[in-house]
Amino acid sequence: MHAMTVFYTIIQQLVNGLILGSFYSLVALGYSMVYGIIKLLNFAHGDIYMVGAFVGFGALGIFGNALGIGWLGITVALVISMVLVGFLGIVIHRIAYQPLLNKNAPRMSLLITAVGVSFTLFNAVMVMTSGEYKAFTTSLGYDGISIGPINITYTQIIMVVATAVLMLGLYWFINRTMYGKAMRAIALDQDACRLMGINVTKTISLTFFVGSALAAAAGVMAGVYYGSIHFYMGFIIGLKAFTAAVIGGIGSIPGAMLGGLILGLLETAGTQLPFVGSAWKDVFTFGILILLLVTKPTGILGKSEIERM
Repeated sequence: MHAMTVFYTIIQQLVNGLILGSFYSLVALGYSMVYGIIKLLNFAHGDIYMVGAFVGFGALGIFGNALGIGWLGITVALVISMVLVGFLGIVIHRIAYQPLLNKNAPRMSLLITAVGVSFTLFNAVMVMTSGEYKAFTTSLGYDGISIGPINITYTQIIMVVATAVLMLGLYWFINRTMYGKAMRAIALDQDACRLMGINVTKTISLTFFVGSALAAAAGVMAGVYYGSIHFYMGFIIGLKAFTAAVIGGIGSIPGAMLGGLILGLLETAGTQLPFVGSAWKDVFTFGILILLLVTKPTGILGKSEIERM
Protein backbone atom coordinates (compact mmCIF):
# COMPACT_ATOMS: atom_id res chain seq x y z
CA MET A 1 0.00 0.00 0.00
CA HIS A 2 2.87 2.33 0.85
CA ALA A 3 4.47 1.60 -2.53
CA MET A 4 1.22 2.52 -4.30
CA THR A 5 1.05 5.81 -2.37
CA VAL A 6 4.61 6.64 -3.48
CA PHE A 7 3.69 5.75 -7.07
CA TYR A 8 0.61 8.00 -7.03
CA THR A 9 2.63 10.84 -5.52
CA ILE A 10 5.29 10.52 -8.23
CA ILE A 11 2.68 10.61 -11.01
CA GLN A 12 0.93 13.64 -9.50
CA GLN A 13 4.23 15.50 -9.13
CA LEU A 14 5.20 14.63 -12.70
CA VAL A 15 2.00 16.30 -13.90
CA ASN A 16 2.66 19.36 -11.71
CA GLY A 17 6.27 19.48 -12.92
CA LEU A 18 5.22 19.38 -16.57
CA ILE A 19 2.85 22.31 -16.04
CA LEU A 20 5.48 24.39 -14.23
CA GLY A 21 8.17 23.36 -16.71
CA SER A 22 5.99 24.37 -19.65
CA PHE A 23 5.79 27.92 -18.27
CA TYR A 24 9.58 27.99 -17.82
CA SER A 25 10.11 26.63 -21.34
CA LEU A 26 7.94 29.25 -23.06
CA VAL A 27 9.76 32.09 -21.29
CA ALA A 28 13.19 30.47 -21.77
CA LEU A 29 12.60 30.33 -25.53
CA GLY A 30 12.57 34.13 -25.67
CA TYR A 31 15.88 34.30 -23.82
CA SER A 32 17.47 31.80 -26.18
CA MET A 33 16.12 33.36 -29.37
CA VAL A 34 17.35 36.86 -28.53
CA TYR A 35 20.71 35.64 -27.25
CA GLY A 36 21.14 33.43 -30.29
CA ILE A 37 20.80 36.40 -32.63
CA ILE A 38 22.30 39.45 -30.90
CA LYS A 39 24.06 37.87 -27.88
CA LEU A 40 21.85 39.89 -25.51
CA LEU A 41 20.65 38.55 -22.15
CA ASN A 42 17.26 40.25 -22.17
CA PHE A 43 16.58 40.48 -18.44
CA ALA A 44 13.34 42.36 -19.17
CA HIS A 45 11.85 39.14 -20.53
CA GLY A 46 10.38 38.03 -17.20
CA ASP A 47 8.55 41.35 -16.93
CA ILE A 48 7.21 40.91 -20.47
CA TYR A 49 5.71 37.63 -19.20
CA MET A 50 4.12 39.60 -16.34
CA VAL A 51 2.75 42.27 -18.71
CA GLY A 52 1.32 39.49 -20.88
CA ALA A 53 -0.61 38.14 -17.89
CA PHE A 54 -2.10 41.57 -17.18
CA VAL A 55 -2.98 42.22 -20.84
CA GLY A 56 -4.73 38.83 -20.95
CA PHE A 57 -6.51 39.70 -17.69
CA GLY A 58 -7.71 43.00 -19.18
CA ALA A 59 -8.79 41.36 -22.47
CA LEU A 60 -10.77 38.71 -20.59
CA GLY A 61 -12.45 41.45 -18.58
CA ILE A 62 -13.43 43.32 -21.76
CA PHE A 63 -14.58 40.35 -23.84
CA GLY A 64 -15.68 38.07 -20.99
CA ASN A 65 -19.24 39.37 -20.97
CA ALA A 66 -19.73 38.55 -24.64
CA LEU A 67 -17.65 35.38 -24.92
CA GLY A 68 -17.82 34.07 -21.35
CA ILE A 69 -14.90 33.31 -19.06
CA GLY A 70 -14.49 29.73 -20.25
CA TRP A 71 -12.10 28.42 -22.88
CA LEU A 72 -13.46 30.61 -25.70
CA GLY A 73 -12.94 33.84 -23.77
CA ILE A 74 -9.54 32.66 -22.48
CA THR A 75 -8.39 31.71 -26.00
CA VAL A 76 -9.37 35.14 -27.39
CA ALA A 77 -7.64 36.86 -24.44
CA LEU A 78 -4.54 34.69 -25.02
CA VAL A 79 -4.33 35.62 -28.72
CA ILE A 80 -4.88 39.33 -28.00
CA SER A 81 -2.19 39.26 -25.31
CA MET A 82 0.29 37.47 -27.60
CA VAL A 83 -0.24 40.00 -30.41
CA LEU A 84 -0.14 43.15 -28.25
CA VAL A 85 2.81 42.04 -26.14
CA GLY A 86 4.57 40.85 -29.29
CA PHE A 87 4.35 44.42 -30.61
CA LEU A 88 5.54 45.65 -27.21
CA GLY A 89 8.63 43.50 -27.76
CA ILE A 90 9.20 45.21 -31.12
CA VAL A 91 8.84 48.67 -29.53
CA ILE A 92 11.33 47.75 -26.80
CA HIS A 93 13.80 46.50 -29.41
CA ARG A 94 13.48 49.59 -31.61
CA ILE A 95 13.65 52.14 -28.76
CA ALA A 96 15.98 50.53 -26.21
CA TYR A 97 18.24 48.07 -28.04
CA GLN A 98 18.51 48.89 -31.75
CA PRO A 99 20.12 52.36 -31.29
CA LEU A 100 22.85 50.71 -29.20
CA LEU A 101 23.31 47.91 -31.73
CA ASN A 102 23.63 50.46 -34.55
CA LYS A 103 26.45 52.16 -32.65
CA ASN A 104 28.17 48.85 -31.81
CA ALA A 105 27.82 49.67 -28.11
CA PRO A 106 29.52 47.40 -25.57
CA ARG A 107 27.49 44.39 -24.45
CA MET A 108 27.50 45.75 -20.92
CA SER A 109 25.56 48.80 -22.14
CA LEU A 110 22.93 46.53 -23.68
CA LEU A 111 22.72 44.53 -20.47
CA ILE A 112 22.24 47.65 -18.33
CA THR A 113 19.57 48.87 -20.77
CA ALA A 114 17.76 45.53 -20.41
CA VAL A 115 17.75 45.96 -16.63
CA GLY A 116 16.38 49.49 -17.12
CA VAL A 117 13.56 48.20 -19.34
CA SER A 118 12.78 45.55 -16.72
CA PHE A 119 12.43 48.16 -13.95
CA THR A 120 10.33 50.38 -16.22
CA LEU A 121 7.80 47.62 -16.93
CA PHE A 122 7.87 46.39 -13.34
CA ASN A 123 7.22 49.79 -11.79
CA ALA A 124 4.67 50.87 -14.42
CA VAL A 125 2.48 47.84 -13.70
CA MET A 126 3.00 48.25 -9.94
CA VAL A 127 1.72 51.84 -10.11
CA MET A 128 -1.22 50.97 -12.37
CA THR A 129 -2.34 48.09 -10.11
CA SER A 130 -1.47 49.81 -6.79
CA GLY A 131 0.69 46.78 -6.04
CA GLU A 132 -2.38 44.58 -5.50
CA TYR A 133 -3.00 40.99 -6.50
CA LYS A 134 -5.64 40.59 -9.21
CA ALA A 135 -7.95 37.58 -9.25
CA PHE A 136 -7.83 35.88 -12.67
CA THR A 137 -11.39 34.56 -12.53
CA THR A 138 -12.47 31.80 -14.95
CA SER A 139 -15.26 29.25 -15.10
CA LEU A 140 -13.06 26.23 -15.83
CA GLY A 141 -13.54 24.38 -12.54
CA TYR A 142 -11.59 21.33 -11.44
CA ASP A 143 -13.15 18.58 -13.56
CA GLY A 144 -10.73 16.07 -14.94
CA ILE A 145 -9.49 12.49 -14.90
CA SER A 146 -9.11 10.72 -11.56
CA ILE A 147 -7.00 7.58 -11.12
CA GLY A 148 -7.09 6.65 -7.46
CA PRO A 149 -5.91 9.71 -5.53
CA ILE A 150 -4.41 11.22 -8.71
CA ASN A 151 -6.44 14.05 -10.19
CA ILE A 152 -5.44 15.48 -13.56
CA THR A 153 -7.73 18.35 -14.51
CA TYR A 154 -8.77 19.09 -18.07
CA THR A 155 -7.19 22.52 -17.59
CA GLN A 156 -3.80 20.91 -16.91
CA ILE A 157 -4.12 18.63 -19.94
CA ILE A 158 -5.11 21.48 -22.26
CA MET A 159 -2.26 23.67 -20.99
CA VAL A 160 0.36 20.99 -21.60
CA VAL A 161 -1.05 20.35 -25.09
CA ALA A 162 -1.21 24.10 -25.86
CA THR A 163 2.40 24.55 -24.74
CA ALA A 164 3.52 21.61 -26.88
CA VAL A 165 1.68 23.06 -29.91
CA LEU A 166 3.32 26.49 -29.39
CA MET A 167 6.80 24.99 -29.02
CA LEU A 168 6.42 22.68 -32.02
CA GLY A 169 5.04 25.60 -34.03
CA LEU A 170 8.09 27.67 -33.13
CA TYR A 171 10.43 24.82 -34.03
CA TRP A 172 8.70 24.49 -37.42
CA PHE A 173 8.85 28.26 -37.95
CA ILE A 174 12.58 28.45 -37.19
CA ASN A 175 13.52 25.47 -39.34
CA ARG A 176 11.05 25.53 -42.24
CA THR A 177 10.20 29.15 -43.09
CA MET A 178 12.24 31.82 -44.86
CA TYR A 179 12.00 34.12 -41.83
CA GLY A 180 13.26 31.34 -39.58
CA LYS A 181 16.16 30.64 -41.92
CA ALA A 182 16.95 34.36 -41.94
CA MET A 183 17.05 34.33 -38.12
CA ARG A 184 19.46 31.41 -38.12
CA ALA A 185 21.62 33.08 -40.76
CA ILE A 186 21.79 36.36 -38.79
CA ALA A 187 22.83 34.37 -35.71
CA LEU A 188 25.86 33.17 -37.68
CA ASP A 189 26.94 36.33 -39.55
CA GLN A 190 24.99 39.61 -39.65
CA ASP A 191 27.33 41.34 -42.12
CA ALA A 192 27.07 38.52 -44.64
CA CYS A 193 23.27 38.61 -44.29
CA ARG A 194 23.21 42.32 -45.10
CA LEU A 195 25.28 41.67 -48.22
CA MET A 196 22.76 38.99 -49.25
CA GLY A 197 19.88 41.47 -48.96
CA ILE A 198 18.38 40.30 -45.65
CA ASN A 199 16.82 43.10 -43.59
CA VAL A 200 18.64 42.42 -40.34
CA THR A 201 16.77 44.99 -38.23
CA LYS A 202 13.32 43.70 -39.25
CA THR A 203 14.37 40.11 -38.66
CA ILE A 204 15.65 40.93 -35.16
CA SER A 205 12.37 42.77 -34.48
CA LEU A 206 10.48 39.65 -35.56
CA THR A 207 12.56 37.63 -33.10
CA PHE A 208 11.53 39.98 -30.30
CA PHE A 209 7.89 39.72 -31.43
CA VAL A 210 7.88 35.91 -31.35
CA GLY A 211 9.77 35.66 -28.05
CA SER A 212 7.52 38.25 -26.35
CA ALA A 213 4.37 36.60 -27.69
CA LEU A 214 5.42 33.23 -26.24
CA ALA A 215 6.17 34.86 -22.88
CA ALA A 216 2.73 36.51 -22.95
CA ALA A 217 1.10 33.14 -23.63
CA ALA A 218 2.89 31.70 -20.61
CA GLY A 219 1.74 34.67 -18.50
CA VAL A 220 -1.91 34.22 -19.42
CA MET A 221 -1.77 30.46 -18.83
CA ALA A 222 -0.11 31.03 -15.45
CA GLY A 223 -2.89 33.45 -14.52
CA VAL A 224 -5.54 30.90 -15.51
CA TYR A 225 -3.75 28.08 -13.70
CA TYR A 226 -2.95 29.86 -10.41
CA GLY A 227 -6.02 32.09 -10.36
CA SER A 228 -4.19 35.33 -9.54
CA ILE A 229 -1.55 37.65 -10.98
CA HIS A 230 0.63 40.40 -9.51
CA PHE A 231 3.32 42.83 -10.63
CA TYR A 232 6.12 40.80 -9.01
CA MET A 233 5.32 37.51 -10.78
CA GLY A 234 7.85 38.07 -13.57
CA PHE A 235 10.96 38.35 -11.41
CA ILE A 236 11.27 34.77 -10.15
CA ILE A 237 10.08 33.08 -13.33
CA GLY A 238 12.40 35.31 -15.38
CA LEU A 239 15.34 34.19 -13.28
CA LYS A 240 14.34 30.53 -13.49
CA ALA A 241 13.60 30.67 -17.21
CA PHE A 242 17.03 32.19 -17.80
CA THR A 243 18.51 29.35 -15.75
CA ALA A 244 16.51 26.85 -17.82
CA ALA A 245 17.89 28.38 -21.03
CA VAL A 246 21.46 28.08 -19.70
CA ILE A 247 20.89 24.50 -18.58
CA GLY A 248 19.53 23.48 -21.98
CA GLY A 249 22.26 25.40 -23.81
CA ILE A 250 21.76 29.14 -24.24
CA GLY A 251 20.92 29.95 -27.87
CA SER A 252 19.47 26.49 -28.55
CA ILE A 253 15.70 26.28 -29.14
CA PRO A 254 15.38 22.57 -28.22
CA GLY A 255 17.68 23.24 -25.27
CA ALA A 256 15.36 25.92 -23.90
CA MET A 257 12.40 23.56 -24.17
CA LEU A 258 14.24 20.74 -22.46
CA GLY A 259 15.81 22.97 -19.80
CA GLY A 260 12.43 24.39 -18.78
CA LEU A 261 10.87 20.95 -18.39
CA ILE A 262 13.83 19.64 -16.39
CA LEU A 263 13.74 22.67 -14.09
CA GLY A 264 10.00 22.27 -13.49
CA LEU A 265 10.35 18.56 -12.73
CA LEU A 266 13.30 19.14 -10.39
CA GLU A 267 11.41 21.83 -8.51
CA THR A 268 8.32 19.69 -7.91
CA ALA A 269 10.46 16.67 -7.04
CA GLY A 270 12.29 18.72 -4.42
CA THR A 271 9.05 19.43 -2.53
CA GLN A 272 8.61 15.71 -1.86
CA LEU A 273 12.08 14.98 -0.50
CA PRO A 274 12.75 14.70 3.25
CA PHE A 275 14.40 17.79 4.78
CA VAL A 276 13.73 19.74 1.55
CA GLY A 277 10.00 20.44 1.15
CA SER A 278 8.63 23.66 -0.29
CA ALA A 279 10.86 25.87 1.87
CA TRP A 280 14.13 24.47 0.47
CA LYS A 281 12.99 23.47 -3.03
CA ASP A 282 14.83 26.33 -4.74
CA VAL A 283 18.03 25.51 -2.87
CA PHE A 284 17.72 21.87 -3.94
CA THR A 285 16.90 22.79 -7.55
CA PHE A 286 19.71 25.27 -8.05
CA GLY A 287 22.15 23.00 -6.21
CA ILE A 288 21.43 20.24 -8.74
CA LEU A 289 21.76 22.72 -11.60
CA ILE A 290 25.13 23.97 -10.34
CA LEU A 291 26.39 20.38 -10.29
CA LEU A 292 25.05 19.86 -13.79
CA LEU A 293 26.79 22.97 -15.13
CA VAL A 294 30.05 22.03 -13.41
CA THR A 295 30.02 18.74 -15.31
CA LYS A 296 28.73 20.24 -18.60
CA PRO A 297 29.27 24.02 -18.68
CA THR A 298 27.72 24.49 -22.15
CA GLY A 299 24.38 22.99 -21.07
CA ILE A 300 22.69 19.72 -21.94
CA LEU A 301 22.31 20.39 -25.68
CA GLY A 302 25.03 23.01 -25.88
CA LYS A 303 28.27 22.66 -27.78
CA SER A 304 31.55 24.56 -27.70
CA GLU A 305 30.33 26.32 -30.80
CA ILE A 306 26.59 26.10 -30.29
CA GLU A 307 24.31 25.98 -33.31
CA ARG A 308 22.29 29.19 -32.94
CA MET A 309 18.52 29.03 -33.29
